[in-house]
Amino acid sequence: MLTSSQIQKLKTELTDPIEVLKWANNQFHPKLAFASSFGAEDVVVIDMLMQINKNARIFTLDTGRLDQETYDVMDAIRHKYNINIEITFPDANEVIEMTNNFGTNLFYDSKDNRKLCCGIRKVHPLNKILSTLDCWITGIRSDQTNNRNSSNRIEIDTQHNDIIKINPIVHWDWQTTWDYIKSNNLVYNKLHDLGYPSIGCEPCTRAIKNGEDLRAGRWWWEQQSDKECGLHLDHAK
Repeated sequence: MLTSSQIQKLKTELTDPIEVLKWANNQFHPKLAFASSFGAEDVVVIDMLMQINKNARIFTLDTGRLDQETYDVMDAIRHKYNINIEITFPDANEVIEMTNNFGTNLFYDSKDNRKLCCGIRKVHPLNKILSTLDCWITGIRSDQTNNRNSSNRIEIDTQHNDIIKINPIVHWDWQTTWDYIKSNNLVYNKLHDLGYPSIGCEPCTRAIKNGEDLRAGRWWWEQQSDKECGLHLDHAK
């Protein structure tokens, strides 16, 4: 287990995303995995991982409410890199109980209902996977939400039993992400071309309007600006 002082030293020494991923792979594979929702940031991280280890583990949370375009890019990535993608699903009994009690589109009714749905469809499956790992990788960027602004390239994840959390492109911005995608001719989710900078579940995501924040399309009926589903909270400094 790494100490806080060791993490601070590593953050100083490892500044390039590839360096961070190489270190994580050497330290933790195969108990290391990348959590991907196949957005723009995630296809970048996958491409970097494939340069390091063709057997790097990639998993995704299939909530049962994803867009077809997300499944399309998932298959395109699988074929491009000839890799296996580990797919996990929410517990069927939890989903049945939730929808029987609150309806199929309960998330529109209240913020509490939305958090309940995110918890069952995303957070619980993630927690189950992370309980088997020593380290996980994300594609989050610090400019996405106020909560993520405190994120670092290497963290102790206090939310998940103090495993190590790697955010290799956390200090990139939206333009840097797309520069990498275009210069490396990466496959990406076609919803991005339709005005979706951030992509989640189909009923909970819309295209954004000119001048709107990049996360405005997520849970678009809610008014607060710092929208999270519960996967990324309480970042260690």
